[in-house]
Amino acid sequence: MTLSLPRHLPLLSASLMAALLAGCATTPVSGPTQQQAAAPIEVGVIAINDFHGALEPPNQSVDAPDGQGNEVSVPAGGGAWLASAVDSLKARHANNVVVAAGDLTSASQLASSLYLDEPAVGVMNRVGVEFNAVGNHEFDRGWKELRRLQNGGCEKNTRVQPCQLEAFKGASYKYLAASTTLTDGSPLFPATGIKTFGEGKDRITVGFVGLSLKTVPTLVAPDRVEGLKFADEAETINRAAGALKAQGADAVVVLIHQGGRTTGTPDPNGCNQMTGEIEPILDHLNPGVDLVVSGHTHWAYVCDYTANTRAGPILLTSAGVYGKLVTDITLKFDPVTHKLIDKRAHNLIVQSAAYKSAKGEVANSAAFPQFQPRADVAAFIQRYKDASLHLVARPVGHLSGPLGKEEGNGTAQGGSLGNLIADSQLAATLKAGAQIAFTNPFGIRTSLIPAADGTVTFGQIYAVEPFNNELVTMSLTGAAIRATLEQGLDDTGDKQMLTPSAGMRIAFDMRRPSGSRITAITLNGKPLDPAKSYRVSVVNFLAEGGDGFSGFIGGTDRTRGGIDIEAMEDWLSAVPMRKVPEEDRTSETK
Repeated sequence: MTLSLPRHLPLLSASLMAALLAGCATTPVSGPTQQQAAAPIEVGVIAINDFHGALEPPNQSVDAPDGQGNEVSVPAGGGAWLASAVDSLKARHANNVVVAAGDLTSASQLASSLYLDEPAVGVMNRVGVEFNAVGNHEFDRGWKELRRLQNGGCEKNTRVQPCQLEAFKGASYKYLAASTTLTDGSPLFPATGIKTFGEGKDRITVGFVGLSLKTVPTLVAPDRVEGLKFADEAETINRAAGALKAQGADAVVVLIHQGGRTTGTPDPNGCNQMTGEIEPILDHLNPGVDLVVSGHTHWAYVCDYTANTRAGPILLTSAGVYGKLVTDITLKFDPVTHKLIDKRAHNLIVQSAAYKSAKGEVANSAAFPQFQPRADVAAFIQRYKDASLHLVARPVGHLSGPLGKEEGNGTAQGGSLGNLIADSQLAATLKAGAQIAFTNPFGIRTSLIPAADGTVTFGQIYAVEPFNNELVTMSLTGAAIRATLEQGLDDTGDKQMLTPSAGMRIAFDMRRPSGSRITAITLNGKPLDPAKSYRVSVVNFLAEGGDGFSGFIGGTDRTRGGIDIEAMEDWLSAVPMRKVPEEDRTSETK
């Protein structure tokens, strides 16, 4: 009989495994005492991803089981707290290396973004990161600026002046970009890195491959990656892993800015029904890859990936987003053969300070360790916070209530916060003839919680949409609008329903075949006319086909306008108290 195993198996934590083993004691039998075998050599890989310049706690939580049958929300994140959490893991592993799977910078908090993410790099230097795979957002300011982040210096590559507070020395860690080359074939950054641990017969060598996802050109403005080529991920990994083995690597670790998502009850150490773009990459790997540290989806998981039987079990991890988690990975090697004999991982919650959310107080939990901010990192961050305070704290308007960022495992929708953003962009582009505006839910980064009197600050709205995207108004037929909306719901990649401005209603049914899931679209109570031309506004990211919405590329009679964050500020300041747009503009048939 053949036993069918699940495609992905969650790994037991070290503490749980120890408890299980403790309950399995056996009685020794009489006989000669055998010499105790030498203990395995351990290497700790400490991993993060998608930090996004989150210098301060992002006022977000990690939902996790508390071990007592309850689901709790744990306040987490912040650079100084992350540094303390990483230090605690370094103390556990005499042999250790800190790595990242991309997007350490960009789409950042204001105190980092104002200074071209030089502070985020400074925090990562202090945390002790050694290797980082280049993510898609790290190209947001162009690859020449990304090279400046690596090498240091004050060359001006954007409209913002670098080195405003201090000379910038660059990242002490190495960016890895195995799949990214210049058009002449030369590398943008190194493809791989190697670190050795121990001496003599105890010497262990671990190789690292770092790479971006091949769809980077669809996720950033085209001019930011002009002159670059992005190769297939699996082919790149197989080639680089073979080269590392030839150089004597005892284990190969892949750092890749691509990932997946799980379903069901949230568990940062679970792997329930994993899906996502990481799967086809893993399925095409050759034997030799032992660990894959992933990112991009902002999801947390620990998986034993067994679907690729040819490659053998691959440990797959992700630490979510904003430094709210850090992955503690243990690799064990046979002391004689140096063969990897065990690998396991656990996502540690970086519990920081309690905060107030749209739903109320998020308190600390005694079920998880609570970290204190590391003093030197906190002082470094405070300097940039103080310098940016005049902008962060500046009031921009009033809002009648809190607006939470929509969460969930299904089709992403923008909710009331998406409504507010779309309305602000419609108002800002009326002079260009705009009739409709759309915003993408994946571009909404956090909730918007006004003060008790309704005051909203610039820092708050910047945290919601930190991209400084330009608004573009174009002409599209009703048929083209429908086809473009369908692209967000098709079977390629993660699913999101674009949020429309006031007056539009969209119904969809995910049970229908891909390409025909939109069931109704109305504008001001009338069905959208397939043959009629409408003026539509979106940010330049979407206008250039971002998030897979290539339908916007065909828009004609384009007019470029202001910046998204300016549109939001103007919309909030236009009235004494802006009412929360609570209506459901998108509805899913269940």
